[in-house]
Amino acid sequence: MDFGVVLQCDPPAREVVRLMTEAEQRGFGYGWVFDSTVLWQEPYVILSQVLAATERMVVGPMVTNPGTRDWSVTASVFATLNDMYGNRTVCGIGRGDSAHRVVGMKPATLARLREAMRAIRDLACGREAVLHDDTRVRIPWVRDGKLEVWMAGYGPKALKLCGEEADGFILQTADPAIARWTITAVRQAAEQAGRDPDSITMCVAAPAYVGDDVEHQRDQLRWFGGMVGNHVADLVARYGESGPVPRELTDYIKGRQGYDYSHHGRAGNPSADFVPDDIVDRFCLVGPASAHVERLAELRELGVGQFALYLMHDDKDKTLASYGEEIIPRVR
Repeated sequence: MDFGVVLQCDPPAREVVRLMTEAEQRGFGYGWVFDSTVLWQEPYVILSQVLAATERMVVGPMVTNPGTRDWSVTASVFATLNDMYGNRTVCGIGRGDSAHRVVGMKPATLARLREAMRAIRDLACGREAVLHDDTRVRIPWVRDGKLEVWMAGYGPKALKLCGEEADGFILQTADPAIARWTITAVRQAAEQAGRDPDSITMCVAAPAYVGDDVEHQRDQLRWFGGMVGNHVADLVARYGESGPVPRELTDYIKGRQGYDYSHHGRAGNPSADFVPDDIVDRFCLVGPASAHVERLAELRELGVGQFALYLMHDDKDKTLASYGEEIIPRVR
C-alpha cells in the first residue's frame, strides 16, 4: 500500500512545501492538494516548489475539475511540471464541488468529465485531443509525456465512468463498507469495458489523527463528514433516499441544513454540526496508531492501493511522525 498526504494551499505556501517534504522523508510517496482557486492559493505554483524540494514524491490535485480551467491549460501545467521534474504528477479530477460552487457554477456533467479526462490525458502525453468546436489540438513540445488521471466519485454512474476511463479511483471516505461497494462497482465497470480491473489504482482519501483523545479528534475531523455530505446530497437528489447508494453513505445527511464554503475543509466547520460521532469514526481514522493499522489492513484487503491522509487538524506534525515511525512500516 502506498501513502499520500493531502493539504490545503493555505498561506504561507512554504508551510505546504515543508509538510510535503517531511511527508516524503516519513515514507509518503504522493502529495495532494486542494484545487479551489477562490478558497486557497494557486496549487500548481506551490506544487512546482514541492517537486523542487523533493526527490521522488508524485504530486497532483485532489481534485481538479473540468470547469474552472480550460483543459488545454490544465494539460499544459502537468506537461510542464513533468518536463521539469521527470513525470512526477498525477491528475486527480471530479465533477467540481467547492471550486465550481463558490463561483456560481454547477458541478460538471459526467459526459463533460469524460471528455475532459480524455483531453487532459492525451494532451499531457503529447497526443492529439479534440477541444472546443471539434478543434484538434496537440502540444508540440511534449516529449515522453506521461500522465495518469484518477477520478473521484460516489454514485453508480460516476463509478461506472471511473471503471471505463480512469487510471485510478479516489474514494473520499475510509468506511470499509462503502469502499467494498464502490471498488466492486469500479472493477465490474472496467471488466465490462474490456479493461483490466487491476490496472486501476484504488485510493482511499480520508482524515487521520493519531492520539488517545478520541473526543477531541472527532471534533477536529467532523468537517470531513460535512464535505462528503455535499456529494451525498447530490446523490440523494438524483436517486432518492431508497436509491442504489448504500444507506451507510446516505442516512446521516438527513439533519443537513445547507453548507457554507467559507469553512470548507476546516476544523470547527459549523456546517458539519449535523455529523454524528459514529460517522466520524467510520469515515476517518482516529485513535492510537494500532487503530489506524487495523483499519488500513482492512482497506488493503479490499484492494485499496493507496491511503491518502487529509492532514487538516491541530496536530499535523505528530500524526505525520506517527505514520512514518509506526503505521507505514507496520502496514507495509
